[in-house]
Amino acid sequence: MARPLVAIVGRPNVGKSALFNRIIRTRASIVDDMPGITRDRLYAQAEWCGRAFTLIDTGGIEACPDDSIAAQARRQAQMAIEQADTVLFVVDARTGITSEDDDVADILRKSGKPVIVVASKVDDPSHMDYGLYSLGLGELLPTSAVHGTGIGDLLDAVVRSFPDDEGQPEQDEDAIRVAVIGRPNVGKSSLVNRILGEERSIVSEVPGTTRDAVDAICEFEGNRYIIVDTAGIRRRGRVDVGIEKYSVLRALGAVERCDVAITVVDGTEEPSAQDTKIAGYAHEAGKAAVVAVNKWDIVERDDTTARDFEQKLRSLLSFMPYAPIVFVSALTGRRIGNLLGAVKSSSAQHRKRVQTAMVNRVVQDAVLRNPPPPDHGREIRMYYATQVSAGPPRFVVWVNRPECVHFSYKRYLENALRDAFGFSGTPIRVLLRQRD
Repeated sequence: MARPLVAIVGRPNVGKSALFNRIIRTRASIVDDMPGITRDRLYAQAEWCGRAFTLIDTGGIEACPDDSIAAQARRQAQMAIEQADTVLFVVDARTGITSEDDDVADILRKSGKPVIVVASKVDDPSHMDYGLYSLGLGELLPTSAVHGTGIGDLLDAVVRSFPDDEGQPEQDEDAIRVAVIGRPNVGKSSLVNRILGEERSIVSEVPGTTRDAVDAICEFEGNRYIIVDTAGIRRRGRVDVGIEKYSVLRALGAVERCDVAITVVDGTEEPSAQDTKIAGYAHEAGKAAVVAVNKWDIVERDDTTARDFEQKLRSLLSFMPYAPIVFVSALTGRRIGNLLGAVKSSSAQHRKRVQTAMVNRVVQDAVLRNPPPPDHGREIRMYYATQVSAGPPRFVVWVNRPECVHFSYKRYLENALRDAFGFSGTPIRVLLRQRD
Protein backbone atom coordinates (compact mmCIF):
# COMPACT_ATOMS: atom_id res chain seq x y z
CA MET A 1 0.00 0.00 0.00
CA ALA A 2 1.05 3.62 -0.49
CA ARG A 3 2.53 5.77 2.23
CA PRO A 4 0.11 7.90 4.27
CA LEU A 5 0.00 11.53 3.08
CA VAL A 6 0.35 14.35 5.61
CA ALA A 7 -0.33 17.89 4.32
CA ILE A 8 0.92 21.05 6.02
CA VAL A 9 -1.46 23.98 5.42
CA GLY A 10 -2.15 27.44 6.76
CA ARG A 11 -2.13 31.10 5.84
CA PRO A 12 1.08 32.69 4.51
CA ASN A 13 4.15 33.15 6.71
CA VAL A 14 3.10 31.07 9.74
CA GLY A 15 6.09 28.72 9.56
CA LYS A 16 4.85 25.86 7.37
CA SER A 17 8.07 25.43 5.42
CA ALA A 18 10.22 25.69 8.54
CA LEU A 19 8.14 22.88 10.10
CA PHE A 20 8.42 20.86 6.88
CA ASN A 21 12.22 21.19 6.91
CA ARG A 22 12.42 20.29 10.61
CA ILE A 23 10.40 17.09 10.13
CA ILE A 24 12.35 15.84 7.10
CA ARG A 25 15.63 17.07 8.65
CA THR A 26 16.88 18.94 5.64
CA ARG A 27 16.32 22.31 3.95
CA ALA A 28 14.16 21.01 1.13
CA SER A 29 11.77 23.99 1.24
CA ILE A 30 12.84 27.61 0.88
CA VAL A 31 12.28 29.63 4.05
CA ASP A 32 12.15 33.43 4.13
CA ASP A 33 10.43 36.13 6.15
CA MET A 34 8.61 37.29 3.01
CA PRO A 35 5.08 35.78 2.77
CA GLY A 36 4.24 33.62 -0.24
CA ILE A 37 7.65 32.04 -0.89
CA THR A 38 6.25 28.51 -1.19
CA ARG A 39 3.79 28.19 -4.07
CA ASP A 40 3.71 24.64 -5.40
CA ARG A 41 3.13 21.47 -3.44
CA LEU A 42 6.47 20.08 -2.28
CA TYR A 43 6.62 16.40 -1.36
CA ALA A 44 9.23 14.60 0.77
CA GLN A 45 9.50 11.27 2.55
CA ALA A 46 9.62 11.17 6.36
CA GLU A 47 9.66 8.52 9.08
CA TRP A 48 8.85 8.43 12.78
CA CYS A 49 8.83 5.44 15.13
CA GLY A 50 9.17 3.06 12.20
CA ARG A 51 6.20 4.52 10.30
CA ALA A 52 7.02 6.05 6.93
CA PHE A 53 4.83 8.74 5.40
CA THR A 54 4.86 11.41 2.70
CA LEU A 55 4.89 15.02 3.87
CA ILE A 56 3.44 17.78 1.68
CA ASP A 57 4.42 21.45 2.05
CA THR A 58 1.98 23.93 0.51
CA GLY A 59 1.73 27.62 -0.24
CA GLY A 60 -0.13 29.97 2.06
CA ILE A 61 -3.93 30.00 1.71
CA GLU A 62 -5.15 33.56 1.28
CA ALA A 63 -8.82 34.34 1.84
CA CYS A 64 -9.04 36.74 -1.13
CA PRO A 65 -6.12 36.11 -3.51
CA ASP A 66 -5.21 39.31 -5.33
CA ASP A 67 -3.42 37.69 -8.28
CA SER A 68 -3.50 34.49 -10.31
CA ILE A 69 -0.41 33.02 -8.66
CA ALA A 70 -1.91 33.41 -5.15
CA ALA A 71 -5.14 31.88 -6.43
CA GLN A 72 -3.26 28.90 -7.86
CA ALA A 73 -1.32 28.53 -4.60
CA ARG A 74 -4.66 28.34 -2.76
CA ARG A 75 -5.90 25.72 -5.22
CA GLN A 76 -2.67 23.73 -4.81
CA ALA A 77 -3.18 23.71 -1.03
CA GLN A 78 -6.80 22.59 -1.43
CA MET A 79 -5.67 19.73 -3.68
CA ALA A 80 -3.15 18.69 -1.03
CA ILE A 81 -5.94 18.63 1.57
CA GLU A 82 -8.05 16.42 -0.70
CA GLN A 83 -5.17 13.97 -1.14
CA ALA A 84 -4.05 13.94 2.51
CA ASP A 85 -4.83 11.33 5.13
CA THR A 86 -3.94 13.81 7.92
CA VAL A 87 -3.69 17.61 7.84
CA LEU A 88 -1.36 19.76 9.96
CA PHE A 89 -3.00 23.18 10.30
CA VAL A 90 -0.23 25.63 11.22
CA VAL A 91 -1.13 28.84 13.06
CA ASP A 92 1.16 31.54 14.46
CA ALA A 93 1.04 31.44 18.26
CA ARG A 94 2.49 34.95 18.49
CA THR A 95 -0.13 36.72 16.41
CA GLY A 96 -3.15 34.63 17.38
CA ILE A 97 -6.16 33.85 15.20
CA THR A 98 -6.76 35.98 12.10
CA SER A 99 -9.60 36.06 9.60
CA GLU A 100 -7.41 34.05 7.19
CA ASP A 101 -6.96 31.37 9.87
CA ASP A 102 -10.75 31.20 10.17
CA ASP A 103 -11.00 30.78 6.39
CA VAL A 104 -8.54 27.87 6.43
CA ALA A 105 -10.39 26.32 9.38
CA ASP A 106 -13.66 26.43 7.39
CA ILE A 107 -11.98 24.62 4.49
CA LEU A 108 -10.68 21.93 6.85
CA ARG A 109 -14.07 21.41 8.54
CA LYS A 110 -15.68 20.85 5.14
CA SER A 111 -12.92 18.41 4.12
CA GLY A 112 -13.73 15.98 6.94
CA LYS A 113 -10.04 15.06 7.22
CA PRO A 114 -8.27 14.44 10.57
CA VAL A 115 -6.71 17.76 11.60
CA ILE A 116 -3.91 18.52 14.06
CA VAL A 117 -3.59 22.22 14.89
CA VAL A 118 0.08 23.19 15.20
CA ALA A 119 0.88 26.36 17.14
CA SER A 120 4.18 27.48 15.60
CA LYS A 121 6.92 29.82 16.84
CA VAL A 122 6.45 28.84 20.50
CA ASP A 123 10.10 29.33 21.45
CA ASP A 124 9.04 30.00 25.03
CA PRO A 125 5.85 28.95 26.90
CA SER A 126 4.99 32.62 27.31
CA HIS A 127 4.61 32.90 23.51
CA MET A 128 1.62 30.56 23.49
CA ASP A 129 -1.78 32.09 22.72
CA TYR A 130 -4.38 29.78 24.27
CA GLY A 131 -7.11 31.59 22.35
CA LEU A 132 -6.14 29.27 19.47
CA TYR A 133 -8.28 26.57 21.09
CA SER A 134 -11.32 28.53 19.93
CA LEU A 135 -10.71 27.19 16.40
CA GLY A 136 -12.48 24.05 17.60
CA LEU A 137 -10.49 21.64 15.45
CA GLY A 138 -9.32 19.29 18.16
CA GLU A 139 -5.78 18.70 19.34
CA LEU A 140 -3.50 21.74 19.61
CA LEU A 141 0.26 21.23 19.89
CA PRO A 142 2.80 24.02 20.56
CA THR A 143 6.02 23.74 18.53
CA SER A 144 9.17 25.60 17.59
CA ALA A 145 10.65 24.58 14.25
CA VAL A 146 13.77 26.66 14.98
CA HIS A 147 14.59 24.89 18.26
CA GLY A 148 12.80 21.58 17.62
CA THR A 149 10.55 22.01 20.65
CA GLY A 150 7.39 19.89 20.55
CA ILE A 151 8.25 18.20 17.22
CA GLY A 152 8.42 14.75 18.81
CA ASP A 153 4.97 15.14 20.39
CA LEU A 154 3.62 16.38 17.07
CA LEU A 155 4.99 13.38 15.16
CA ASP A 156 3.60 11.02 17.80
CA ALA A 157 0.17 12.53 17.14
CA VAL A 158 0.68 12.26 13.37
CA VAL A 159 1.56 8.56 13.57
CA ARG A 160 -1.41 7.87 15.89
CA SER A 161 -3.72 9.35 13.23
CA PHE A 162 -2.73 6.68 10.67
CA PRO A 163 -4.93 3.59 10.24
CA ASP A 164 -3.55 0.58 12.10
CA ASP A 165 -3.63 -1.56 8.96
CA GLU A 166 -1.59 0.88 6.87
CA GLY A 167 0.82 -1.12 4.71
CA GLN A 168 4.50 -0.58 4.28
CA PRO A 169 5.60 2.11 1.85
CA GLU A 170 6.20 1.37 -1.77
CA GLN A 171 9.84 1.25 -2.73
CA ASP A 172 11.12 3.86 -5.20
CA GLU A 173 14.53 2.28 -5.83
CA ASP A 174 13.52 1.33 -9.39
CA ALA A 175 11.92 4.69 -10.18
CA ILE A 176 13.62 6.88 -12.76
CA ARG A 177 14.38 10.28 -11.26
CA VAL A 178 13.88 13.03 -13.86
CA ALA A 179 14.84 16.70 -13.46
CA VAL A 180 13.08 19.16 -15.79
CA ILE A 181 15.39 22.14 -16.35
CA GLY A 182 15.55 25.15 -18.62
CA ARG A 183 15.32 28.91 -18.87
CA PRO A 184 12.40 30.75 -17.22
CA ASN A 185 9.06 30.61 -19.02
CA VAL A 186 9.90 27.86 -21.51
CA GLY A 187 7.01 25.73 -20.21
CA LYS A 188 8.69 23.43 -17.68
CA SER A 189 5.81 23.46 -15.20
CA SER A 190 3.22 23.04 -17.96
CA LEU A 191 5.16 20.06 -19.23
CA VAL A 192 5.32 18.51 -15.75
CA ASN A 193 1.59 19.05 -15.28
CA ARG A 194 0.88 17.40 -18.63
CA ILE A 195 3.03 14.39 -17.75
CA LEU A 196 1.33 14.02 -14.36
CA GLY A 197 -2.16 14.67 -15.69
CA GLU A 198 -2.88 17.23 -12.95
CA GLU A 199 -2.08 20.82 -11.96
CA ARG A 200 0.83 19.88 -9.76
CA SER A 201 2.98 22.95 -10.50
CA ILE A 202 1.72 26.53 -10.70
CA VAL A 203 1.81 27.89 -14.24
CA SER A 204 2.00 31.58 -15.09
CA GLU A 205 3.28 33.76 -17.89
CA VAL A 206 5.34 35.56 -15.25
CA PRO A 207 8.90 34.20 -15.43
CA GLY A 208 10.23 32.74 -12.18
CA THR A 209 6.93 31.41 -10.83
CA THR A 210 8.48 28.08 -9.79
CA ARG A 211 10.90 28.48 -6.89
CA ASP A 212 11.31 25.13 -5.15
CA ALA A 213 12.39 21.95 -6.91
CA VAL A 214 9.01 20.19 -6.86
CA ASP A 215 8.88 16.36 -6.79
CA ALA A 216 6.02 14.19 -8.04
CA ILE A 217 5.63 10.47 -8.75
CA CYS A 218 3.88 9.09 -11.81
CA GLU A 219 3.62 5.85 -13.75
CA PHE A 220 3.61 5.44 -17.52
CA GLU A 221 3.39 2.13 -19.37
CA GLY A 222 4.44 0.19 -16.29
CA ASN A 223 7.42 2.39 -15.46
CA ARG A 224 7.68 4.59 -12.37
CA TYR A 225 9.06 8.12 -12.63
CA ILE A 226 9.90 10.77 -10.04
CA ILE A 227 9.49 14.08 -11.88
CA VAL A 228 11.25 17.13 -10.44
CA ASP A 229 10.08 20.54 -11.67
CA THR A 230 12.73 23.21 -11.13
CA ALA A 231 13.08 26.97 -11.18
CA GLY A 232 14.13 28.63 -14.43
CA ILE A 233 17.87 29.22 -14.74
CA ARG A 234 18.82 32.64 -16.05
CA ARG A 235 22.27 33.92 -16.94
CA ARG A 236 24.37 34.30 -13.82
CA GLY A 237 24.57 38.08 -14.08
CA ARG A 238 20.76 38.33 -14.20
CA VAL A 239 20.04 36.17 -11.15
CA ASP A 240 18.86 38.30 -8.23
CA VAL A 241 20.51 37.77 -4.87
CA GLY A 242 18.18 36.06 -2.40
CA ILE A 243 15.23 33.86 -3.21
CA GLU A 244 15.92 33.53 -6.95
CA LYS A 245 19.58 32.62 -6.36
CA TYR A 246 18.54 29.97 -3.85
CA SER A 247 15.96 28.63 -6.32
CA VAL A 248 18.62 28.26 -9.02
CA LEU A 249 20.85 26.39 -6.58
CA ARG A 250 17.91 24.06 -5.90
CA ALA A 251 17.56 23.45 -9.64
CA LEU A 252 21.23 22.58 -9.97
CA GLY A 253 20.92 20.32 -6.92
CA ALA A 254 18.03 18.52 -8.63
CA VAL A 255 20.32 17.84 -11.60
CA GLU A 256 22.91 16.30 -9.28
CA ARG A 257 20.30 13.93 -7.80
CA CYS A 258 18.53 12.91 -11.02
CA ASP A 259 19.07 10.01 -13.40
CA VAL A 260 17.84 11.86 -16.49
CA ALA A 261 17.71 15.61 -17.13
CA ILE A 262 15.12 16.96 -19.57
CA THR A 263 16.33 20.31 -20.92
CA VAL A 264 13.26 22.22 -22.08
CA VAL A 265 13.77 24.62 -24.99
CA ASP A 266 11.20 27.14 -26.27
CA GLY A 267 10.37 26.14 -29.83
CA THR A 268 9.02 29.62 -30.63
CA GLU A 269 12.47 31.19 -30.11
CA GLU A 270 15.90 30.64 -31.55
CA PRO A 271 18.04 28.26 -29.43
CA SER A 272 20.30 30.34 -27.20
CA ALA A 273 23.67 30.10 -25.51
CA GLN A 274 21.83 29.84 -22.17
CA ASP A 275 20.05 26.70 -23.42
CA THR A 276 23.49 25.29 -24.19
CA LYS A 277 24.81 26.16 -20.76
CA ILE A 278 21.83 24.61 -18.97
CA ALA A 279 22.12 21.37 -20.97
CA GLY A 280 25.83 21.44 -20.17
CA TYR A 281 25.08 21.21 -16.43
CA ALA A 282 23.60 17.75 -17.00
CA HIS A 283 26.46 16.73 -19.30
CA GLU A 284 29.13 17.78 -16.83
CA ALA A 285 27.29 16.01 -14.00
CA GLY A 286 27.33 12.80 -16.05
CA LYS A 287 23.53 12.54 -16.28
CA ALA A 288 21.48 11.00 -19.04
CA ALA A 289 19.92 13.76 -21.13
CA VAL A 290 16.89 14.43 -23.32
CA VAL A 291 16.10 17.75 -25.01
CA ALA A 292 12.40 18.69 -25.23
CA VAL A 293 11.46 21.40 -27.73
CA ASN A 294 8.23 22.74 -26.22
CA LYS A 295 5.41 24.88 -27.65
CA TRP A 296 5.75 23.19 -31.03
CA ASP A 297 1.97 23.38 -31.49
CA ILE A 298 2.10 27.17 -32.01
CA VAL A 299 5.12 27.24 -34.32
CA GLU A 300 4.42 28.08 -37.96
CA ARG A 301 6.18 25.25 -39.74
CA ASP A 302 6.62 23.40 -43.00
CA ASP A 303 8.37 20.18 -43.99
CA THR A 304 11.82 21.50 -43.06
CA THR A 305 11.08 23.51 -39.90
CA ALA A 306 11.75 20.72 -37.40
CA ARG A 307 14.87 19.57 -39.25
CA ASP A 308 16.29 23.11 -39.39
CA PHE A 309 15.57 23.72 -35.70
CA GLU A 310 17.20 20.41 -34.76
CA GLN A 311 20.28 21.27 -36.81
CA LYS A 312 20.64 24.56 -34.93
CA LEU A 313 20.28 22.76 -31.62
CA ARG A 314 22.77 20.08 -32.62
CA SER A 315 25.25 22.78 -33.56
CA LEU A 316 24.91 24.43 -30.16
CA LEU A 317 24.95 21.08 -28.34
CA SER A 318 27.86 19.63 -30.30
CA PHE A 319 29.42 18.41 -27.03
CA MET A 320 26.45 16.08 -26.39
CA PRO A 321 25.42 14.55 -29.74
CA TYR A 322 24.07 11.53 -27.86
CA ALA A 323 21.04 13.44 -26.47
CA PRO A 324 17.74 12.69 -28.27
CA ILE A 325 15.62 15.69 -29.27
CA VAL A 326 11.82 15.41 -28.97
CA PHE A 327 9.38 18.06 -30.25
CA VAL A 328 6.46 18.29 -27.81
CA SER A 329 3.49 20.40 -26.80
CA ALA A 330 2.70 20.68 -23.09
CA LEU A 331 -0.58 22.39 -24.04
CA THR A 332 -1.95 19.61 -26.25
CA GLY A 333 0.04 16.67 -24.89
CA ARG A 334 1.50 15.88 -28.30
CA ARG A 335 4.46 13.44 -28.18
CA ILE A 336 4.55 13.33 -24.37
CA GLY A 337 4.62 9.54 -24.68
CA ASN A 338 7.62 9.82 -27.02
CA LEU A 339 9.34 12.05 -24.48
CA LEU A 340 8.87 9.55 -21.65
CA GLY A 341 9.98 6.77 -23.97
CA ALA A 342 13.21 8.69 -24.64
CA VAL A 343 13.65 9.20 -20.88
CA LYS A 344 13.22 5.47 -20.24
CA SER A 345 15.66 4.51 -23.00
CA SER A 346 18.27 7.08 -21.89
CA SER A 347 18.01 5.88 -18.30
CA ALA A 348 18.56 2.27 -19.38
CA GLN A 349 21.63 3.27 -21.40
CA HIS A 350 22.88 5.34 -18.47
CA ARG A 351 22.85 2.22 -16.25
CA LYS A 352 24.15 -0.13 -18.94
CA ARG A 353 27.11 -2.42 -18.28
CA VAL A 354 29.22 -4.25 -20.87
CA GLN A 355 31.31 -7.37 -20.32
CA THR A 356 35.05 -6.79 -20.10
CA ALA A 357 35.83 -9.20 -22.96
CA MET A 358 33.56 -7.22 -25.30
CA VAL A 359 35.05 -3.89 -24.22
CA ASN A 360 38.57 -5.21 -24.79
CA ARG A 361 37.68 -6.49 -28.24
CA VAL A 362 36.21 -3.14 -29.33
CA VAL A 363 39.16 -1.10 -27.99
CA GLN A 364 41.75 -3.46 -29.50
CA ASP A 365 40.01 -3.32 -32.88
CA ALA A 366 39.91 0.49 -32.70
CA VAL A 367 43.64 0.62 -31.88
CA LEU A 368 44.48 -1.75 -34.74
CA ARG A 369 42.50 0.39 -37.21
CA ASN A 370 43.99 3.63 -35.98
CA PRO A 371 46.94 3.35 -33.55
CA PRO A 372 47.65 6.33 -31.27
CA PRO A 373 50.35 8.54 -32.80
CA PRO A 374 53.78 8.19 -31.16
CA ASP A 375 55.04 10.92 -28.86
CA HIS A 376 58.47 12.18 -29.93
CA GLY A 377 59.17 8.82 -31.54
CA ARG A 378 58.13 6.80 -28.49
CA GLU A 379 55.34 4.28 -29.01
CA ILE A 380 52.10 4.54 -27.03
CA ARG A 381 50.73 1.12 -26.10
CA MET A 382 47.24 0.32 -24.90
CA TYR A 383 47.10 -2.93 -22.97
CA TYR A 384 43.71 -3.52 -21.43
CA ALA A 385 40.24 -1.93 -21.13
CA THR A 386 37.21 -2.52 -18.91
CA GLN A 387 34.04 -0.80 -17.72
CA VAL A 388 34.45 0.16 -14.07
CA SER A 389 31.04 1.71 -13.32
CA ALA A 390 27.69 2.81 -14.70
CA GLY A 391 25.55 5.91 -14.30
CA PRO A 392 27.27 7.20 -16.45
CA PRO A 393 29.23 4.34 -18.03
CA ARG A 394 32.94 4.74 -17.21
CA PHE A 395 35.70 2.87 -18.99
CA VAL A 396 39.35 2.61 -17.98
CA VAL A 397 42.08 1.91 -20.52
CA TRP A 398 45.54 1.00 -19.19
CA VAL A 399 48.30 2.69 -21.18
CA ASN A 400 52.07 2.86 -20.89
CA ARG A 401 52.11 6.67 -21.21
CA PRO A 402 48.59 8.08 -20.63
CA GLU A 403 49.75 11.70 -20.37
CA CYS A 404 50.87 11.57 -24.01
CA VAL A 405 47.49 10.49 -25.43
CA HIS A 406 45.78 13.41 -27.16
CA PHE A 407 42.20 14.21 -26.11
CA SER A 408 41.05 13.65 -29.70
CA TYR A 409 42.17 10.03 -29.44
CA LYS A 410 40.11 9.59 -26.27
CA ARG A 411 37.14 10.90 -28.24
CA TYR A 412 37.96 8.39 -30.98
CA LEU A 413 37.81 5.56 -28.42
CA GLU A 414 34.53 6.93 -27.03
CA ASN A 415 33.00 6.96 -30.52
CA ALA A 416 34.18 3.38 -31.08
CA LEU A 417 32.44 2.29 -27.86
CA ARG A 418 29.27 4.13 -28.90
CA ASP A 419 29.30 2.53 -32.34
CA ALA A 420 29.59 -0.89 -30.74
CA PHE A 421 27.27 -0.60 -27.72
CA GLY A 422 24.94 2.36 -28.34
CA PHE A 423 24.79 4.47 -25.17
CA SER A 424 22.23 6.79 -26.77
CA GLY A 425 21.05 9.44 -24.34
CA THR A 426 23.97 9.22 -21.91
CA PRO A 427 27.48 10.60 -21.70
CA ILE A 428 30.29 8.08 -21.29
CA ARG A 429 33.69 8.61 -19.72
CA VAL A 430 36.96 7.14 -21.03
CA LEU A 431 39.76 7.32 -18.47
CA LEU A 432 43.41 6.50 -19.16
CA ARG A 433 45.51 4.91 -16.43
CA GLN A 434 49.21 4.22 -16.12
CA ARG A 435 50.09 0.53 -16.14
CA ASP A 436 52.97 -0.21 -13.78
